Amino acid sequence: MPIKPLIREAVFSDETRQFVSPYDARPGDTVTFTLRTAKDNADAVTIHFADNEEAEDPTRPDSAKETRCGMIRGQSDDPLFDYYTVSVPIQSSVRYYFTVTHGGRTFYYNKEGLFDVLNTYYNFRLIPGWRMPDWSRGALTYQIFVDRFYNGDPTNDVVDHEYLYLGTTAKAWPWGKDLQNLDVCNFCGGDLRGVMEKMPYLKSLGVEVLYLNPIFVSPSNHKYDAQDYDYVDPHYGVIEEDGGGVLRFERTNNKYATRYVKRVTSKVNLEKSNALMAEFIAAAHDHGIRVILDGVFNHCGDFNKWMDKAGFYKAAGWADGAYHSASSPYRGYFLWHNEDPDAWPGNDSYDGWWGNTAQPKLNYEDSPELCDYILKVAKKWVSPPYNADGWRLDVPYDLGKTREFNHKFWRRFRKAVKEANPNAVILAEHYHYNGETQKWLQGDQWDTVMNYDAFMVPLTWFLTGVCKHSEESRPHMRNDAMAFENAMRYHMAQLPIQALETSMNQLSNHDHSRFLTRTNGMVGRLHTVGARAAERGINKNIMMEALVFQMTWPGAPTVYYGDEAGMMGWTDPDNRRTFPWGDEDPLLMEVHRALITLRREYPMLRHGSVMFLWNNTGFISYARWDGEHTLIVAINNNNKPITVDLPVWKAGVGGGYITSILATHDHYLNRLPLRHPVTDGFAKLAVPAHGAVILEAER
Repeated sequence: MPIKPLIREAVFSDETRQFVSPYDARPGDTVTFTLRTAKDNADAVTIHFADNEEAEDPTRPDSAKETRCGMIRGQSDDPLFDYYTVSVPIQSSVRYYFTVTHGGRTFYYNKEGLFDVLNTYYNFRLIPGWRMPDWSRGALTYQIFVDRFYNGDPTNDVVDHEYLYLGTTAKAWPWGKDLQNLDVCNFCGGDLRGVMEKMPYLKSLGVEVLYLNPIFVSPSNHKYDAQDYDYVDPHYGVIEEDGGGVLRFERTNNKYATRYVKRVTSKVNLEKSNALMAEFIAAAHDHGIRVILDGVFNHCGDFNKWMDKAGFYKAAGWADGAYHSASSPYRGYFLWHNEDPDAWPGNDSYDGWWGNTAQPKLNYEDSPELCDYILKVAKKWVSPPYNADGWRLDVPYDLGKTREFNHKFWRRFRKAVKEANPNAVILAEHYHYNGETQKWLQGDQWDTVMNYDAFMVPLTWFLTGVCKHSEESRPHMRNDAMAFENAMRYHMAQLPIQALETSMNQLSNHDHSRFLTRTNGMVGRLHTVGARAAERGINKNIMMEALVFQMTWPGAPTVYYGDEAGMMGWTDPDNRRTFPWGDEDPLLMEVHRALITLRREYPMLRHGSVMFLWNNTGFISYARWDGEHTLIVAINNNNKPITVDLPVWKAGVGGGYITSILATHDHYLNRLPLRHPVTDGFAKLAVPAHGAVILEAER
């Protein structure tokens, strides 16, 4: 009798609660692992645990010391699949994979899929004791660049020529006016009061988490050059004590910027700004919205009170900054390349981040006092009376001089934050998942990451053919579904389930061009082609495809302020235009609201399994499911419609119907239900050009 072929595409497992139970295992818990196969299609299934992941060799499945356990086929009335399980006590972090024996051959299964040879890079991971707050899983997040969102208090606005920074004087910039390429000292007046006034809008949009770009004292509008970690910038908060001079024609030295000195060193202004921050977070919590702050701890700004290059704090009677005095209490906070006493005052030999002297790199290894200070800052803002819900860390992989110290510091940082607020989240900016990302994602350092490599980058290439900065075009990458799927699998393999379900999935942000601009497929920047070019040739249908993907893919979909309103722009600074209140794009607003509502109605989009169904040139499809619901998503990025026989059996849909619940195409949002019959596990589906559809399987 001939052997029935192994149905490879039926084999499935992942790290979600459907296939690993308990989902939030603690050390010592007995954990049940499950693998799915086609009905009566496997001779045996075994799970393999590697207890020394450092010893793993991707080309040799036996190179790490292993424990293996045979799995038992359970009783199931599922007509399509068998489910093999085994229960094992787990004491500590393990990596694992499965083998399926069929017809005398052995096949290996992990995150890569089912193959004849094992690549351990893709092995599953279980990290007992790493528990993420429930609120963070798949949370709808909204990022705000505060100066450009809404002006709620004109009394704290920067005034023209208030001070000099990076060769330009501060300016009050009109709301809605095109930005300059040198934008760092142009201020539009957005502030915390403005965000508070718009809190009902954010609540109505469905926002669950606010991520604020830096809000601490700083001379720039982006504030990634902190002047004082202990206080909110009064220009975002409260300026009660005011007065003094601004710079004039012949007085362009910052020693004349006495108004700025008063505004940012007055303890009245600083304390009242902090009090407003506590009020702000309380208001967000009252609206059911969490708040994540931006922590820039790798470097500060040269205006920082510890360096005080401009002399502002010296003028206000504070302790000497390290730039001015070799005996400054903060000298050890920085690395000096010339420590001759004669180098002071005005010692310019300090180490700057990537050589940028406007952003002095902090010298943690040589200053225990600095380490302790930053850990106190980390605890302060997640503790009463502020109660922030976590930190987004700027370039955290650059902190310190060595990887060894970097990991040590982030372990201490996590301990400090979690002791102060166990429900706080630590989210890291991290580029290039080069195989090292998982070293920070072990439940003892970062919780999750800004998901560039496993979301923004591959999705942008696939849908637009340009990079996330709109600075490079690769037309061959557009519509390359195989490259897209392979990139997603490769980079997602770096993320344990705790990190994956909470990863920040963005289409746009403050460092990259607006996604709507990317849809024009053009290469450019503000200073090369101008602002209007960012608005020409855009394709809202591609934007809607991206939104459907963003809102149905595992992770925390994160909307950059104004994306829902149709904002466009090249990479920074043009991506930081002011919010167009009263001139929002009605179609994109409607699509955002509809998708966010759908996400709220289907909790499995937060924690369910995901599986690609069938991908081809310009077309991708996948399923999301848990034990109660199954959704099918199909996206056609081609310039013509496509009809496919979709293999929905892979998601457990063998018959009946799948019904469309939301579709986008032809500058239109379609919510009319359309039933598609499923025959022998396949559904014939027609998807319009640049269209996307979400369907639900009837049970």
